[in-house]
Amino acid sequence: MTPDSFLARLRSDAARISDIAGHDLDAEVPSCPGWTVRDVVLHTAEVYAHKVACMRLPGGPQQPEDWSHPQAEGHDPVQRFQERFSELVDQLEARGPQAPSYTWFEPDQTVGFWFRRMAQETAVHRVDVESAFGAAMPVAEDLAVDGIDEVLHLFLAYQSPDVGPDGPGRGTVAVRTGDHIWRATLDPDDVALSRVPGPADAVVSGEPSELLLWLWGRRPDAAVSTEGDRELLAGFRERLRVVTQ
Repeated sequence: MTPDSFLARLRSDAARISDIAGHDLDAEVPSCPGWTVRDVVLHTAEVYAHKVACMRLPGGPQQPEDWSHPQAEGHDPVQRFQERFSELVDQLEARGPQAPSYTWFEPDQTVGFWFRRMAQETAVHRVDVESAFGAAMPVAEDLAVDGIDEVLHLFLAYQSPDVGPDGPGRGTVAVRTGDHIWRATLDPDDVALSRVPGPADAVVSGEPSELLLWLWGRRPDAAVSTEGDRELLAGFRERLRVVTQ
């Protein structure tokens, strides 16, 4: 996907959140137990504000005051979301994907990282909000496939040290959707990711959107197909839980 396509998806999903969130801000969000629509909207607005600070401040934000926008009493959460979204898009468009920016992913210190990350973030939270009002529309296939790659590469593999020195699960898990395959090899303190076919001790497969949402903990195991080493699959799921929470 290109920066322009990420931006188009970001705009579309954010507009959907804005359109429906105000119907009932107190509605419970099934995909995020314990959260309401209000919680999702305010959380996403705070994420946007933080990423604006990442682009504006050399070295990134250091204190909550660097990105936090105290909410005035009676301020509409949806309006707050829209304001922070407008600031985010303004920064993305004004700077462009090649401009330097602090990110938590050391190999990519450009604004382009945030084009992708914010499109993915917003897609998942759009599903969260929709789930409070009934069936949610799937994540667009191109964005979902890209999102599967992102969560496996940037979260599961790159952030594997966050799991601890003795992470659960040992062996290789293949993740498949359509013609796409990823193989994650879980070691005690590392995860190695390959994008080529090969042997695996366990397999997780499904439609792109459902598989992406399962990786993010938004779908039950019944939403995907699994086979192979059950203990390894449980360890794989637990590592994902730690790095995506």
